[in-house]
Amino acid sequence: MSKTLGIGVIGCGNISAAYMRLAPMFAGIEMRACADMNMDAAKARAEEFGLRAETVDRLLASDDIDIVVNLTVPNAHHEVSTRILKAGKHAYSEKPFVLTVEEGQSLKALADAKGLRVGSAPDTFMGGAHQLARSLIDAGAVGKVTSGTCFVQSPGMEMWHPNPDFFFKPGGGPILDLGPYYVSNLVQLLGPVKRVVAMSSKGSDERTITSEPRNGEKIAVETPTTIHAVLQFKSGAQVTYCASWDVWQHGHANMELYGETGTLHVPDPNFFGGEVRMTDKETFVNVPGWEHPLSVANDGPNANYRAAGLADMAQAILEDRPHRCSLEFSLHVVDVMTAILTSGEEGRFVEMTTTCERPAALSATAAQALLA
Repeated sequence: MSKTLGIGVIGCGNISAAYMRLAPMFAGIEMRACADMNMDAAKARAEEFGLRAETVDRLLASDDIDIVVNLTVPNAHHEVSTRILKAGKHAYSEKPFVLTVEEGQSLKALADAKGLRVGSAPDTFMGGAHQLARSLIDAGAVGKVTSGTCFVQSPGMEMWHPNPDFFFKPGGGPILDLGPYYVSNLVQLLGPVKRVVAMSSKGSDERTITSEPRNGEKIAVETPTTIHAVLQFKSGAQVTYCASWDVWQHGHANMELYGETGTLHVPDPNFFGGEVRMTDKETFVNVPGWEHPLSVANDGPNANYRAAGLADMAQAILEDRPHRCSLEFSLHVVDVMTAILTSGEEGRFVEMTTTCERPAALSATAAQALLA
């Protein structure tokens, strides 16, 4: 097998540009083709990034494509990833890669039968800031983590996204859309979740789009937009998680983890970088120096390394090792998120039906090896 795997993309919407722009930063992968149900969209992206535009069928039949990145809308992820695997290609999906545990298990069975890999965003937990937090927890810098809080709250998506409808349908909402960033980071920091309990609601039954080109259109809200949950981890830690698109402004930190001997302030898991702060009991202390390639600002003031998980999966295939954004890890995250929604709907504790190992930590040396 070549030391570079060919990458194709299905779905040329808003997020595809980020993958296509950032993929050349990484070793072991090369963007070669893109496809979309709307051929004009595929041709536009292909021209923009020097790729070839294909129909979905032609892309799946292409001999120079080893991994297909599934960037379709969430409720199409399972169907499209199934087609990718049946075509004999490895599949890497935007989050969430499936909407039910059963869908994830069917993809696992198919991938195992064909000897193929499935991976899933988000990969922001591989960022330098979150790997620093991981190293501090693993070193016992704040003692055993006993509890924590997470907040991701805003007015919603209809103010900026050109086609925000899917955010407010089943498969969207702040849990399944934003939750992957937060739950993935919690699981890589603290390990698997045991059970959850939640309350959920909708702030309104419809939203008015204020972004262009559909300014003024109304869209129905078909999924909860405010969720307050508590996650109990197998480690014993209990974390309060609040996600909402019904909040104009708030003063909560994105993520705080409370240990026996101090507190760890973790930056927004939506991003790869940010400042990690730590206390010794009540007093803030200097965090040990940490130079990590995936915390260096490369996109204006931000560290943006989208496609790191894709590159890690490609190199893992070539090196015959586990990849960090694995199916098992991502499926446990889906299990947690769907359990939160079930708990909010039914008013009961929900036990996890899956578990996973924490992904391998990504050291500075390992991160450097991902980069071209």
